[in-house]
Amino acid sequence: MNTIKKNLGFIWILLAIVAIGLLLQSAFTHIKPNGKLDINKPMPWMIIIIVFIPIAVGLGLFGWYALKGEYDRKES
Repeated sequence: MNTIKKNLGFIWILLAIVAIGLLLQSAFTHIKPNGKLDINKPMPWMIIIIVFIPIAVGLGLFGWYALKGEYDRKES
């Protein structure tokens, strides 16, 4: 079970990195200076990025701690 937790920790770290990358790529793709739709305006994207980045960093930290074995069950 501890091995599964460590492997999932690696997956959580990768997921956090990929999620941040996809979010930033989507923002750069959709923001247009003369866009008429809400998705083309920079303000909603700034709000989404400001809210989502700390969540993704927390997911990465969770994975880091799982990878390091902080959540392993200690035998007594």
